[in-house]
Amino acid sequence: MRPSQAPTIRLSEYTAPAFWVDTVDLTFKLNPTATRVISKITFKGNTDRTNGPHDLQLDGRNLKLITASINGKPLKDDEILQDTEGLRIPHDLVPQDNFTWEAEVEINPEGNTALEGLYMSNGMYCTQCEAQGFRKITYYPDRPDVMATFTVAIEGDSPVLLSNGNKVKHGKWHDPWPKPAYLFALVAGDLVSYDDQFTTMSGRKVDLQIFVREGDQDKCAYAMDALIRSMKWDEEVYGREYDLDLFMIVAVDDFNMGAMENKGLNIFNSKYVLASPETATDRDYELIEGIIAHEYFHNWTGNRITCRDWFQLCLKEGLTVFRDQQFSGDMRSHAVKRIDDVLQLRSRQFREDAGPLAHPVRPEEYIEINNFYTATVYEKGAEVIGMLKLLVGDAQYDKALTLYFDRHDGQACTIEDWIAVFQDATGRDLSQFKLWYSQAGTPRLKVTDSFEDGVYTLNFEQSSAPTPDQDTKNPQVIPVRTGFLNADGSETISEQLFEVTKAKQSFTIDGFDAKPTPSILRGFSAPVALDFPQDDTTLAFLLANDSDPFNKWEAGRTLSMNLLTRMILKGATPDDAFLDAMRTVVLDENLDPAYRSLTLSLPSEDALAQAIVDTGKTPDPDAIYKARKALALAMAKKTANDLPKLYASMSVDGAYSPDAKAAGKRSLRTKALSLLTKLEDDAATARAQFANADNMTEQLSALSILISAGHGADASAAFYDQWKDDKLVIDKWFATLASSAVPETALEKVTALSEHPEFTWTNPNRFRSLIGPFAMNPAAFHRADGKGYKFVADWLIKLDAKNPQTTARMCGLFETWRRYDDNRQALIKAQLERIAGAPNLSKDSSEIVGKILGA
Repeated sequence: MRPSQAPTIRLSEYTAPAFWVDTVDLTFKLNPTATRVISKITFKGNTDRTNGPHDLQLDGRNLKLITASINGKPLKDDEILQDTEGLRIPHDLVPQDNFTWEAEVEINPEGNTALEGLYMSNGMYCTQCEAQGFRKITYYPDRPDVMATFTVAIEGDSPVLLSNGNKVKHGKWHDPWPKPAYLFALVAGDLVSYDDQFTTMSGRKVDLQIFVREGDQDKCAYAMDALIRSMKWDEEVYGREYDLDLFMIVAVDDFNMGAMENKGLNIFNSKYVLASPETATDRDYELIEGIIAHEYFHNWTGNRITCRDWFQLCLKEGLTVFRDQQFSGDMRSHAVKRIDDVLQLRSRQFREDAGPLAHPVRPEEYIEINNFYTATVYEKGAEVIGMLKLLVGDAQYDKALTLYFDRHDGQACTIEDWIAVFQDATGRDLSQFKLWYSQAGTPRLKVTDSFEDGVYTLNFEQSSAPTPDQDTKNPQVIPVRTGFLNADGSETISEQLFEVTKAKQSFTIDGFDAKPTPSILRGFSAPVALDFPQDDTTLAFLLANDSDPFNKWEAGRTLSMNLLTRMILKGATPDDAFLDAMRTVVLDENLDPAYRSLTLSLPSEDALAQAIVDTGKTPDPDAIYKARKALALAMAKKTANDLPKLYASMSVDGAYSPDAKAAGKRSLRTKALSLLTKLEDDAATARAQFANADNMTEQLSALSILISAGHGADASAAFYDQWKDDKLVIDKWFATLASSAVPETALEKVTALSEHPEFTWTNPNRFRSLIGPFAMNPAAFHRADGKGYKFVADWLIKLDAKNPQTTARMCGLFETWRRYDDNRQALIKAQLERIAGAPNLSKDSSEIVGKILGA
């Protein structure tokens, strides 16, 4: 059985609207089940549209229309043509130049479980309008190229009444900057604010406020600090100054996304705002810093300059992700940040590229826009910006960005506008580079080399496998940073940047006394799969000597990947060369602790499964799990005498700080504890850390290690008792139990947890905290009897009726189903078809499941 398909929206069919909007006046009379929204919208005819006259078409979903008029003249019921997606007024009733539309509608925020539009979160009114939530608030041309100034009046009993822009008075707001409806925001509730102030580079005072529930004020300091640092960084690095008198953030418990960049009023998932040493991990602090920055940076790259249509989503998201990555690198460690970004890219975006959900950075079509928010649009979109900066150079990049802001401020733009800016600023032809936006899949770059008479030659061959909607691909521009090492580990010549533009291309470099060891794709200079086999001796040499921190780490990762693959497919045992290399990392006090921790981390089970697919074999989740476990034990035994000292030396004295140096020490300390626990029958060290920890990072890492070691029952109960009144910490508890449980009993444990009274599954954070981590515990999820698949499918079917957006995103947990054996494929397919056949399956989930099944 296959899900029925909704209409497909295509980039090629874009047409400008018949009418633009000048101003929007909204009045909200708040009521949990019967909110009234009164709109007054001034329209003007689009003079570029000549094939008129035109009907007035407005988007609207789940709205009860009370009254409507044009230029003060009420419209009769038979003059308004309504359906489930909006309404249409025939052209003979619509002035074709300028007119005013007024309407009153009624909506039910409390019944809005999809969390799109205006909804309730524990008694608080809040909105989420990207991508098409505004049409659930009132009738409007809900598309990003329609930009207008908004004035908002809010009537209600809540002490805090917020909307976009500058505050006129209590409950009255005006945003002077034209914006599309997806950036509209409203919040009303019993909230308190954590306040500060920022002085811009031109000397203007900007008030800063973070609104939270009473009792959470003491968890806002780090978010505020991150905001102030973001504002300062954007001025110093991009020359962008904030443009309103006030910048607000609101923490919301029920939220489908991480955060939303609404103009002047950012709405955040609470987990990315609230933090204290006792309740937030180092990773939480890092994410808060990065996401605060991301949403603030959108003020210019997304708000002041927005997207013409949703096919251009990467225009704002790819650029803003790249900017937040730059910021985080400046705040912490560029080397560690780059490795982390690539790990995320490979685990999420490469996986997407390799499966049925593959699509270009700028797709050509979609069915449900909510399914557009993907790793390809965001993470690969950022990689494209990084390549562009590398190709044109820092100075030319800065010149192009200045031109972009000057030329397109206040406009809704396209990728063509973006590319044209760079061509005009640099004089460079980027027509071939633009293929990165239109071709799906991860290019494979095969490399061979030769050396003769002092001349070293590198041969590159690029290829791209067919993806669901693209059978053939053209060669792309691939920038390849490359270094060259002497036998003693020193650099022979300066690093080179090769621009591979052809299917096959060679580069020669002369002047060598002996064949160098190349360090190819430094900094992961392009999002490609590098095919350049190197033996373990060469990899160990690069791990020891490469000056590029990314490739140094990559050599160690490849060593462990190669060994694990041999262990899984050939029954090999851990070899001394690898274990010696890892011990060298353990002992190397000159390396940054965070970097050492990353180097000692084994490839994930999912990454190993894909590596085995690349060899032409079928991955066995149980064999992968056992091989990783065996190699970790071998590493522990090899470093047994070193681990106690390493663990002790990484203790951080004094009060907790989330800064990069302290966080890096705790990360390496956790790695040492994980290895050390494998050697202790009673897990005494982990038990002691759990009992004595004064911060969440060390308490939660000890809990995870204890659970993985089979000693976590008492600690789990104690953790729950300690934190049962803190929702965000209990999310961590669910996630840790689901992800760390041993495969043999994981399903039974998560089934019991799904029946726990604290499993409030309609809350997206809570749902994701249990179902997602279980499905990313491969040996548990992929158990041979298929019960893991059924457990996840049952919950997705249940959630879809309440929250299609979250459900659709989590259907992607099944996207790699074709990589497994015939039995597992049949079991997964049966569950996918069961989801597809569920009564009233949402358009969101239907599209994703259909693509995964190949419908």
